[in-house]
Amino acid sequence: MTQVINSEVKVNAFYFAGRAMRTFPREIEYGGEAVTFANGLRYIVQRGAEAIRLFDMSANDGQTYRLRQDGERWLLLGLSAGEGRI
Repeated sequence: MTQVINSEVKVNAFYFAGRAMRTFPREIEYGGEAVTFANGLRYIVQRGAEAIRLFDMSANDGQTYRLRQDGERWLLLGLSAGEGRI
């Protein structure tokens, strides 16, 4: 089941993956606690001239967090328990 959050979060750390060295969030601060991600997927959605970056990140707590990057601003859109996409 997916829980809708739509809340701004702070990204504390990043990591780089692949030959293109794509950036992924490694850790966020949510609800006063640090959440560390083991891995994730990155999506780029083109809306007119705007490119929206979405991330589905798997955490060590077994949940999947969907994040949206708007420049320097990060939003936690939602989270779901267990494996799979949001």
